[in-house]
Amino acid sequence: MELPFFYLFSVGIIGASILMVTRANVIHAALLLVLTFFFLSGVYVLAGAEFLAVVQILLYAGGIMVLYLFSIMLMSVDVAVRLRQFHRQTIFAMATAVLLALEIWMVLSRGTSYPAFKSFGWGIGATPGNVEALGSVLYTQFLFPFEVASVLLLAAMIGAIVLAKRTIDR
Repeated sequence: MELPFFYLFSVGIIGASILMVTRANVIHAALLLVLTFFFLSGVYVLAGAEFLAVVQILLYAGGIMVLYLFSIMLMSVDVAVRLRQFHRQTIFAMATAVLLALEIWMVLSRGTSYPAFKSFGWGIGATPGNVEALGSVLYTQFLFPFEVASVLLLAAMIGAIVLAKRTIDR
């Protein structure tokens, strides 16, 4: 019963993300990004990570998208739409897409026998829930990347505030 929902959510993620990057209207693209976040939270529920699904909806579909929409509303979209949009990174984007497809093919060709997978070593019956496992891994193995990400988000927030403010009062 889970497989049809997985396919539904996967097709929804792929379809909404393709529509998101092909829209000329940035408001429509932002709303399609919200739809992608909701489909992704459905995949998290199917994977048994209910905490991540709730965090996905609350933080990304709620909070982060409000920041995106404020940023979109603050910049002059009319001027940006009238400008000719020509980007010179087409070759780089195609090469990256081919490399990513090759990587996905290599990972999928290994199947379920991945030799580098190590379990946490919890005994039978002593398996913690999603929140405990996430906290254990996040604050032990991935503490430095977690802190780097928080500093980058802080810098982005300060940059957004500076860019949104037209004049700096002293």
